[in-house]
This record gives sequence, structure tokens and C-alpha cells, in this order.
Amino acid sequence: MNVHLPDLDRDLSRAEAEDALGLLRRWAARATPEEVADLDPAVARLLPGREVANYPDLARIYPDGFAPDAGYRATMPDLQNGPASLIRGARAPIQHVGISGFRVPIRYRLRDGGEIALETAVTGTVSLEAGKKGINMSRLMRSFYRYAEETFSFDVMERALDSYKADLGACDARLQMRFRFPLKVPSLRSGLWGYQYYDIALELVEQAGVRKKIFHLDYVYASTCPCSLELSEHARQGRGQLAVPHAQRSVARLSVEVVPGAGRLWFEDLIEMARRAVPTETQVMVKREDEQAFAELNAAHPIFVEDAARLFAAEFLADARIGDFRVIASHQESLHSHDAVSLLTEGETFKAESLDPRLFGTLVHT
Repeated sequence: MNVHLPDLDRDLSRAEAEDALGLLRRWAARATPEEVADLDPAVARLLPGREVANYPDLARIYPDGFAPDAGYRATMPDLQNGPASLIRGARAPIQHVGISGFRVPIRYRLRDGGEIALETAVTGTVSLEAGKKGINMSRLMRSFYRYAEETFSFDVMERALDSYKADLGACDARLQMRFRFPLKVPSLRSGLWGYQYYDIALELVEQAGVRKKIFHLDYVYASTCPCSLELSEHARQGRGQLAVPHAQRSVARLSVEVVPGAGRLWFEDLIEMARRAVPTETQVMVKREDEQAFAELNAAHPIFVEDAARLFAAEFLADARIGDFRVIASHQESLHSHDAVSLLTEGETFKAESLDPRLFGTLVHT
């Protein structure tokens, strides 16, 4: 007698699959729950209403009325706060662990005595000791939200930092708040005005018991190449050839440490320092007379990227409210297919031997 075994490696048709499923259901309808479980617990899914001891029939409807009490919450697993035996990888301390980019509407104080509400992206982190598994991330948010209705300043940030340090039992902690700050800016000659938006971040850092308050500002300006300006004038005067110097949109990321007890440093103060250093800020409202004025302004203040870094530094060195600082400038060249960049630091706060490979690439105006 010849026995023909089915070729299970070939592609099966839908009709064959339906026949097999029907056969399996007929067998399962007559089998005991234990026989079904012994074959494959998943087969129980084919039999609505049938329960198998090791494969429970789970509820699929959201329980609106369920309210966990303290006893129930105590039974819930909490792996992040588990023992050190749960640590995966190297048992090493972590300098920053927390949350980044949660958004909150926050009110800030203005120099003229008013306040402004701005959507703010918050980053909060703490240090984690080598023998601890992890932190409870939601505690960072809960701690911060205790102060979210207040008008913010560095004083309020310090209270928020104290709160989540205590909640998480951490040694070092950091809080950063990033937002776009609008400021009314007049045109150069037409008498019009518009709102310029500045990317600003406030940062409070505590490390080894020492706290530092830091401002970050992205300042956008035009940079006219001094060399190109001179070459253009050479062509005009020497050969009667019309030529224009190359200029480009440029961005400086200015980071300054606020000196304790030296007086309040306002958002508006830092912006005005940047404007004094490099007056060729990009314009909001422009008519023909403003465009001509901007061309004249750039001709009066041509700068290389090295000049920009030193001009910003001169402003900061002259202000007693500013301690350590860092200036990063990027001139996004219209002549070259690459950017011209510079970085200048003062003091120990911002020194770094290695740079983020994408650092200069983040200096763009959006």
C-alpha cells in the first residue's frame, strides 16, 4: 500500500486553510479544556466562552468604573524602583536621566514690570547613582507642575529644582525651559514695526552642591564678508565693473552664566547686548527705504565669523552680571557650499574638549 504524506512545505491555498480550521474547531468542540491546552493554549481562542486554566479568557472592554485604591496600587509592579539586581549593563552612575520636551504654558516676567505667557518646552533631569535601577519619570513632571501656575524667574526654577531633587532623592539636578520670546522691533527707516522672535532657554544646574543659572539666546543676523566687500569695491574703482559682496544669514548661540548678587539680567538685556555687538540683525518689516538702509548698515559693519565671536565676547566681558560664557557663531555662506564657524569660551563652565558632531548644524533659523 502506498502512503502519500501531505507536502506541508508547499504554499497552501485559502480553501485548504479554511478546511484545516474547520477540522480543528470540530475537534476542539469535543475535546476537554485540558486536551485543548495540551495541544496549544491558543486554540482556546477558537471557542468563545470556553476557559482554560492556563489561558484565561481576558476582558476586552475598558473598565470605566474601576478606581484603584492604595491597597491595589501597592500590588502593582514598579521595575524602575526595583533592587540593584535588576540593573542591566554596566553598574555605572548616570549624569543625566529624566524627561525632555514636555510642553507647558508658562508666564515670565518682563523688564518693564509686565509679564508674558509663552509655550515652553521643559527638560528636567537628575543624576542616578551606580547602584540604583532608575527613577520615576512622572515625579519630575508632578514636581514641576506644583509651580507651573506661577510667574517664572530663576527663583521659581530653584524651588522646582529643590522639589524634584527631594522627590527623587537625587544629588545633582538640572532644569531647562526653552521658548520663543517675541519682541516688537521697529524698521530701520519707514517707521513700521513687527515682532521678532528669539529662541531663548533658561537653565538651572546643580552639580556637587554648586548651582549655576544660565541664559541661552540664538541671535540671527546678516554677515557681509569684509574681503568680498573690498574686492567688490576694487572691481568698481579699478575696472568700472559692477560687483556685490557676498552676505548671508548667520546665527550666534550665546550662553551666559548669571553672576549671583550682581543684579537681574533680563531677556531684553541680553538681546540688546547682541544688537550692540552685531547691529545687522535680520529685519521683520521692510519697505524700499528699509532695504536700502540695511545694505548701508551691512556695509558699515562687515564681519568675519572670528569678528562676530569677539564682538559678542567684548559685550559680555564688560557686564558685571555675566560670569562665564560661550559664543558659537555660524555664517551660512552664500559664496561657499560650507559654513564658516567659530567658538569662543570664557571660564570653566562651557569648556569642552569634544564637540557634538552636529553642534554647528543646529545653528539654523527656523
